[in-house]
Amino acid sequence: MSAVDIDFPLHFDPLGHTAATTSEDHLRDMIEQFLFTNPGERVNHPDFGSGLLHLVFGPNSPELAAAVQFTVQAGLQRWLGDVIDVQAVEVDSVDASLHVTVSYAPKGGETRTGTFTTGGAP
Repeated sequence: MSAVDIDFPLHFDPLGHTAATTSEDHLRDMIEQFLFTNPGERVNHPDFGSGLLHLVFGPNSPELAAAVQFTVQAGLQRWLGDVIDVQAVEVDSVDASLHVTVSYAPKGGETRTGTFTTGGAP
């Protein structure tokens, strides 16, 4: 039996089976899950998550972006450090949204970049 990477968010494929994804997309999905999970949401991992969604209604500023950058990079290294190497995290505050760009490399792989947006328009 081979390992299957379940797609996020959870949904069904056209055949009615749980949708699967590639290993590359699965890593991006795991980063997205970390970013958009609030600490305390997971019973067995109460420290998991960045708390980014709590900031949607807070004041947006360059200082907030710098704080988020630090906490996101530390959290990614803690929770996903066994599967990815975090190269860089950049957080930009634009109007009412935060844009988080994560450069990472799967263990033994090439660097990839993903951009995630919260609040406002993407």
